Amino acid sequence: MTQPISILLCALGGEGGGVLADWLIEAARHAGYPAQATSIPGVAQRTGATTYYLEVFPTHSRELGGRKPVFGLNPLPGRLDLLVSSELLETARQIGNGLSSADRTLLISAGNRALTTQEKMQMGDGRLDDAALVQLLQQHSRASHVLDMASLTREAGTVVSAVMLGSIAASGVLPLQRADYEAAIADGTPTDALNASQRASLRGFGLAWDAVHNQKTQSRYVDAVLAPQPKASTDTPTLPAQIAAQFPEALHEVLALGVDRLMDYQGQSYVDLYVQRLRTVLATEPLGHSPVTQETARWLALWMAFDDIVRVADLKSRASRWARVRSEVKAKDDDVVKLFDHFKPGIPEFAALLPKPLALRLTRWDNARVMRGLQPLAFPIKVGTHSVFGMVMLRLLASLTWLRVRGHRYAEEQALIDEWLHAVTHASAQSSALGLSLAQCGRLIKGYGGTHDRGRDNLLHILRHLARGASFDSPTERAHAIDQAREAALRDEAGIALDHTLRAHGAPAREAKAQPIRWMPRAPIRPPTPHR
Repeated sequence: MTQPISILLCALGGEGGGVLADWLIEAARHAGYPAQATSIPGVAQRTGATTYYLEVFPTHSRELGGRKPVFGLNPLPGRLDLLVSSELLETARQIGNGLSSADRTLLISAGNRALTTQEKMQMGDGRLDDAALVQLLQQHSRASHVLDMASLTREAGTVVSAVMLGSIAASGVLPLQRADYEAAIADGTPTDALNASQRASLRGFGLAWDAVHNQKTQSRYVDAVLAPQPKASTDTPTLPAQIAAQFPEALHEVLALGVDRLMDYQGQSYVDLYVQRLRTVLATEPLGHSPVTQETARWLALWMAFDDIVRVADLKSRASRWARVRSEVKAKDDDVVKLFDHFKPGIPEFAALLPKPLALRLTRWDNARVMRGLQPLAFPIKVGTHSVFGMVMLRLLASLTWLRVRGHRYAEEQALIDEWLHAVTHASAQSSALGLSLAQCGRLIKGYGGTHDRGRDNLLHILRHLARGASFDSPTERAHAIDQAREAALRDEAGIALDHTLRAHGAPAREAKAQPIRWMPRAPIRPPTPHR
C-alpha cells in the first residue's frame, strides 16, 4: 500500500519556515501530487523550533481517479522520511524526540549553531560539542547532509528557507523536478519580471542544490564533508621575530594572538610587559617543555585586555563593525542605515580612569548610597553611531588609552595579575602539574562588571587560601584540589559549589558580602466604595 512521504521542517523565528512549507506544497501541487502541511509553534531556546509537518502522496492525482488520500496531522516517531532543520542542535533535539529512524530518515541540517540560553549562562565554556552532534546525526539516519547554510544564505543574499528548499530538492526524496520548485518560488511571475527577493531566493536555491548534489555524487568524500572543519583564518597575526626567538616554537601561535590583542589594546609598551611576564614563567620550566607558559600566555592576554569604557568605545566605533552591521541587515550601497548604541555607565566605570585617591572616594560615596537602599548611580546614554556627533564622541573615548594607564582600575588589575603570576611561577618551580593548575585558573577571569569581579574574587580566594594556606601531602594533591575548586567556580555562578569544595579541602569558604535591603513603599489600602 502506498504511503505518503512524510517531511518535518524545523526553523527558528524569522527564518521563513512558513514560506518554505508553502513553497513545498505549491511545488507538489504544481507537479500534480496531493500534499498537506500543518504547523506546530515553538520557542527555539526552550521548547524547540517552530515545526512544519508535510505529507506528499507519491502518486499523481490523475492516477488516483478522483480519490483523495488521507493525510496525518502530526509526525510519528521513527516514521519520518525527511527531517530538515536550520540549526544543528535543533536537529539533535528532534532526534532525541525519537522522530528520526536509522533505516528510514534522511537528515538535512545546517552545520551552524545558535547558542541556547543554558549555554550562555555557563561561567566557563558551556558550548556543546558540534562534532558529537554531527556524529549523532550520522548514527540516527540512513543518510545525512550537513551544510553551512549560513554561508550559503549570506552568499545568495536571501533567507535560509530558500537554501533549505534547494537542499530538499536535490535530496531526491520527493518525486518532483527542479523546475517544480523554481516555479513555486517564482509564483507565476515570468523570469524577466522577477523581483529582487525572488531572484535572491533562486540564487540560494541553486547554491544549496549544488552543495547537496555534489555530496551525493562524490560519496567517497561524504565523511570528510560531514566532519567539522576548522575555518582557515586569512588574518592570522604573525609573531615578531625578536619575540619568537625568546620562546619555543610550540608557543608561537598563542603568543602571536596575545601580542596582537595587546598591541591593539594599549601599544608596544604593554606588549613588552606581556613578554617580560611570560619569560619569567618560562624560566621555571625545563627546556623543551612549556605547558604552564602556554596556558599562562592564553589567559594573561585576556586579563590584561580587560574591558573598560575606552575598550567598548573603540570596538563600537570601528569601521569593521559598521561594515558588519550593513552586511547583517543586507543594506545596499544606497540604503540609509541608522545605528544606535545604548550605554549605561555607572560610578565604577568613571572611577576606573581616575587616580586612586579620587576613585576610592567616589566609589565609597556610591557604595554608601547603595547600602542605604538607593539604586547605584548610572547615566543612560543613547548614541547614534551613524551620526558625526556620535562617532566623534566614541572616538574621543577610544583615544583615552593614555588615561587608562593612570587610572585606579589599571593599577588594581596589574597588581592582581602580578599576584596570580607570582603564584604560578612559585608553583611551577615545585611541580609542573601544580603550576599548570594555577595557570588554568586564569579561566575564572572573564566578562565585565559583576561577572569580572566575581571571577577575580574567586581566583584570589583560591590563591590565598587553597594554593598557599591549606595543607596537602604533595603538590599533586594540591593541584587536584585547585582543579576541583576551579571547575566548581565555573559551574556554579552563585559560588555554593566552590564554597563546598574549599571546605572539603581545608580552606575557608568565601566571606559573605553585605547586601542592601531596599524597602518598597506600599500604596495605602483604600476602603471599598459603598454601593448605593
